[in-house]
Amino acid sequence: MSTTTETTEKYVYRFGDGEAEGNREQKALLGGKGANLNEMSAIGLPVPPGYTITTEACHYYVDHDGDWPDGLETQIEDGIEHLEDAMGRTFGNPKNPLLVSVRSGAALSMPGMMDTVLNLGLNDAVAEGFAGQMDNERLAYDAYRRFIDMFGDVVVGIDRSRFENAISKMKEERGVENDIDLTAADLRELVDRYKAIYRKATGRMFPDDPYEQLKLAVNAVFGSWMNERAIRYRQINDITGLRGTAVNVQAMVYGNMGEDSGTGVAFTRDPGTGEDKLYGEFLLNAQGEDVVAGLRTPHDIEELTDLMPSIYDELQEIRTRLEEHYGDMQDLEFTVQEGTLYILQTRDGKRTGPAALKIAT
Repeated sequence: MSTTTETTEKYVYRFGDGEAEGNREQKALLGGKGANLNEMSAIGLPVPPGYTITTEACHYYVDHDGDWPDGLETQIEDGIEHLEDAMGRTFGNPKNPLLVSVRSGAALSMPGMMDTVLNLGLNDAVAEGFAGQMDNERLAYDAYRRFIDMFGDVVVGIDRSRFENAISKMKEERGVENDIDLTAADLRELVDRYKAIYRKATGRMFPDDPYEQLKLAVNAVFGSWMNERAIRYRQINDITGLRGTAVNVQAMVYGNMGEDSGTGVAFTRDPGTGEDKLYGEFLLNAQGEDVVAGLRTPHDIEELTDLMPSIYDELQEIRTRLEEHYGDMQDLEFTVQEGTLYILQTRDGKRTGPAALKIAT
């Protein structure tokens, strides 16, 4: 294991609980996503605690054939301890497990970068403990099957259609139409089927050790910087001088814990017209990828006024704070876990020409 010394470069910037080691001016070092997570945390918005691994660490990885720089491993482990302290949970502990998300985030958004991995830290024992702790077996095994699917797809490169075919076959066998109609027992069996797909595709068992899962996911983010699509995009758009992509590791929050939970995306103004109002959509009892997957029809964000009025009011307040702080219209992602709102991302929102004119004036 690497050990840090006084001269070791800082590769990990922590955020959460109203504090942050980075800020929005550090996009080159922390990536756009990481810089904004640090910034939002610093101004007191409800951001799940996490840490950002810098673009310098990625640059070293690419330059040294997949090796990590001295100090990175220890700093990542210290970052996990920061999350454990903030959340009162322990990474890999079945009795009180901490699960994390891993996201890429370069200074500029570009195609080819690694997609998100959610629920990292699950294995058979942790899933069992997680089910007991949450008093929700279905939630635990839904999280587990999603994790294997995402890890297999974005970290290892298994064609996602293999997992999609497996869940479609199970729904057919059970005579149900929607994923949400599968029971906890169905999802537990689906986990075994997913692990069999992973084993057949890779020749290896699905990794049980959460730290091994984390290292493989971080390496996959670093590696995505040099994939063909990302390289070509940078060439076509004459993007030079960037050192790599950052990696954001965050404590998981759950939008799929019942009807008082959900997930959504929102603009602080209407991106089509520029109208000064919250604009977006959300799903109840869902995780983030459900919104973009298009498997369920989302609600218009205005419906939150009836379904979760206090969350709608809080989003309105955050909308105002973000626009005042950034001086621009924002595009944000959020999750509600059992009536508590969390902001997962913000960035300057894309808009039409007429909307841009209206917003500017």
